[in-house]
Amino acid sequence: MSILVNKETRLVCQGLGKAGMFHCSKCVEYGTQFVGAVKPGQEGSLFSFPDSPQKFPYFNTVESAVKKHGANTSLIFVPAPSAADAIMEAVDAGISLVICITEGIPILDMIRVKAFMKGKKSCLIGPNCPGIITPGQAKIGIMPGYIHKPGNIGVISRSGTLTYETVWQLTELGLGQSTCVGIGGDQIIGSTFVDILQRFQEDPETKGVVLIGEIGGDMELQAAEYIQKHFTKPVVSFIAGQTAPPGKRMGHAGAIIQQGEETAAYKMQFLKSHGVHVVVSPAEIGKTMKQALIS
Repeated sequence: MSILVNKETRLVCQGLGKAGMFHCSKCVEYGTQFVGAVKPGQEGSLFSFPDSPQKFPYFNTVESAVKKHGANTSLIFVPAPSAADAIMEAVDAGISLVICITEGIPILDMIRVKAFMKGKKSCLIGPNCPGIITPGQAKIGIMPGYIHKPGNIGVISRSGTLTYETVWQLTELGLGQSTCVGIGGDQIIGSTFVDILQRFQEDPETKGVVLIGEIGGDMELQAAEYIQKHFTKPVVSFIAGQTAPPGKRMGHAGAIIQQGEETAAYKMQFLKSHGVHVVVSPAEIGKTMKQALIS
């Protein structure tokens, strides 16, 4: 099984510029069902990706893509000043899964998005994330597809690069992945670790999970409490930013230590005390997961 995306996923792109064109073409090459892209004023005209004869339609709105081609997932590359509006358009159109790659969306815009989504059935992944992949079924994002292998290990991460390193280790050790989810590194994001852990808990074919966290915020602490109380599968975790000084933002907008509980050391200790297999180096993730599955 999988969570969030599979062979039935029908993808529409919002923001088919240079980056969107490149990455959507890779999603299509992977086998994802791609229905077209939103480009106001171009409804009905067709486009193709470089080196591909296949034609896809443009839509004036996300709603048109939903009604005419059954789109159920949106991949957003819209620039930061307009990305929040793009998210809300997709949600308003009934898209069940919205994946926003865009980085740097203003915090006040994301507060507006979170308020708008209350009571809605849509799930938002990101912003500032690499997306989601269910190996062998669908790739919705910017991750390299070839490093993934179908299997039963779930991956959740705030870091795109560390996700790829984790996946490569797992694949090299023969541990395929059920679904890999990059939740994003901004201060305000759509789905948390707990949200995704709940989905993996409900998936009978996910046998273990790797959780990649970092300094800043308390999502990892909330995840630890959920794991101890409700999660029945082994979890291996790495926390990035172990040498980061307090008050300095390290990479992601959300990776800034504002109080003692947001440090890597505190999070690592807290996760370990709640039954999580915590590693000091990302190089230990794969082998630790393999050992956790048989212990």
